[in-house]
Amino acid sequence: MKAGMIALALAAALAGCVAVETSAPVEPVARGPDRVTQSTAVRNFQTAVARVEPAAERICRGRTRGLNCDFLIRVDPNRNAPPNAFQSLGQGGRPILTFTQALITEARNQDEIAFVIGHESAHHIEQHIARQRQSAATGAIVGGLIATVAGADATTVDQLSRAGATVGARRFSKEHELEADALGTIITARAGYDPVNGAAFFTRIPDPGDRFLGTHPPNAARIDTVRRVAAGL
Repeated sequence: MKAGMIALALAAALAGCVAVETSAPVEPVARGPDRVTQSTAVRNFQTAVARVEPAAERICRGRTRGLNCDFLIRVDPNRNAPPNAFQSLGQGGRPILTFTQALITEARNQDEIAFVIGHESAHHIEQHIARQRQSAATGAIVGGLIATVAGADATTVDQLSRAGATVGARRFSKEHELEADALGTIITARAGYDPVNGAAFFTRIPDPGDRFLGTHPPNAARIDTVRRVAAGL
């Protein structure tokens, strides 16, 4: 199986957890202050990191076995990058959470930035990268087999394998986002923040709607998940 083919599918599916594509109104969660100053945004981020990171690491160690729970939280040096946050893996499987400067500035308070940190931490704890890699690999195999059985030429087999990898990688993407929202709610609360107020972030980002093979669920579904889990804490 070509590694580049699977990486291509994963790049589309794992590009980020905040940036989405179309707009639609979402019911407000709570009223917050207007845009904060740059210095306040930086202070909010630093304080939230200091409180959420140890909470995420404790939950990670308590819920997993053999998983690297030493989170590295970094800021994207690209000042022009749009608001986004994403999880990746470094050497030894160390979880890396990257936040763009635009996202940090966009967050209105510590609850919001804390929730995003909790959400990205949850992706690692739930091992979503590994699960999507496996799903992409399976999709690529199935797509290639279908093309081969149908007697397609090598180019068509490769194209269908790529398509299968993309479908496989995205198959559980929405489910993974909601899982990360649920566990992220718990992490945020354990760090002493209000996850429901933190979820107000969703009211200001574009809503992807409920598109077939979309990478993210509707914002309203995400807010409902946060409210439901928070109510049970």
